[in-house]
Amino acid sequence: MREIRFHGRGGQGVIKSAQVIVQSIVEAGAYAHFIPSFGVERKGSPVYGFFRTDNKDIRLKSQVYEPEAIIIYDDSLMKLPATFSGLQSGGTVLINTGKALDELELPEEAGFVYTVDATNIALEKIKLDIPNTVMLGAYAKVMGGVDWDIMKKNIKDVFGEANLSAAQAGYDSVKRIKG
Repeated sequence: MREIRFHGRGGQGVIKSAQVIVQSIVEAGAYAHFIPSFGVERKGSPVYGFFRTDNKDIRLKSQVYEPEAIIIYDDSLMKLPATFSGLQSGGTVLINTGKALDELELPEEAGFVYTVDATNIALEKIKLDIPNTVMLGAYAKVMGGVDWDIMKKNIKDVFGEANLSAAQAGYDSVKRIKG
């Protein structure tokens, strides 16, 4: 079973994008679920969620305490202790940022680090500061485990053509900066 934690801010589309990942994985014949945690439920406040996927039924419905990967939709959340809590040694981190590796404060456990400037791509492609579809593209490229063609169809169906272009830009521009 793969366990991944997502971190973002209210209004960035973390929950909706995780639902598209789950839908895409299920349509391909595997199992997945996402459990969101909203906190104070207002735009801009930290939100996070727990994602699991497997090739068999998933009965565990708790938090993800030791994720193999952390997906961060807002690099300002990297300063919060909970963001990297429990990351497995050698774990993967995907960050929406334009910063270089030496500008990021990463824990020792982060073995593989990927970045994508999702905010600027979203502003260019959809004219909104909502990075979720760009992050979907980056997620598909970095994490795998999801059929990119199915996900593209779901992105187009849920968000529209402009967001599909944003997702493809995220897929094409994600960079590995460590590992």
